[in-house]
Amino acid sequence: MDICVYCFLAVVSLAYLAGSFPTALVTGRLFFGRDIRREGSGNSGATNAFRQFGPLAGIVVLLVDCGKGVLVVLAAPAVYILLSGQEFPDALLLSVIAGLIAVIGHMWTIFARFRGGKGVATSAGMLAALAPVSFLLSLPVFVLVLGITGFVSLSSVTVALAFPLVVLVRHLLFQSYPVWFVLYSWALGALVVFAHRKNIGRLVKGEESRFERVRWLWHLFRRVYPER
Repeated sequence: MDICVYCFLAVVSLAYLAGSFPTALVTGRLFFGRDIRREGSGNSGATNAFRQFGPLAGIVVLLVDCGKGVLVVLAAPAVYILLSGQEFPDALLLSVIAGLIAVIGHMWTIFARFRGGKGVATSAGMLAALAPVSFLLSLPVFVLVLGITGFVSLSSVTVALAFPLVVLVRHLLFQSYPVWFVLYSWALGALVVFAHRKNIGRLVKGEESRFERVRWLWHLFRRVYPER
């Protein structure tokens, strides 16, 4: 097998291991002596860490999980050069593949019997590094939906669909991205929606938990229009 293939497989494997780092699980066991998989929703993500361990732990988990996505995307081409002594033919494609593998690693981590988070934070970090303009244009959708409803799951699903739309529009207007990246953004969005399928079911039934403290737009509206 060609050495370049081995180097590619090595980069992909390292990306999976980086994405697999179970931040919420490690945080819970190291600082609280608790297994987050046995508490709350059982999800090893920032939202459940926020609920079970408090805001500081939730923010730490969020930042680390986002950082995994950023790190993998930025490091993948450099690691390939380090291993093979030459550049990968398409650095963007390598970063995209590595980023996706990191998200998969976060969702199905080898370090916790393949029970991880929903991949939102790691996807956010990956997309912020890959397509910062489209990411920033999509981010207000998450903030607005969260500020109105207080549902992190609904906000995540909404922005997972908003980002591919932004990428598609920018591709059609400015040719900012290759066609395959547009298709990739839709596939990633579908993966995030799939990961939230149980949350969607609870939303439909009216059983999903919400963060009242982050419904700042809703509470602002009620303060301005208390009679409504």
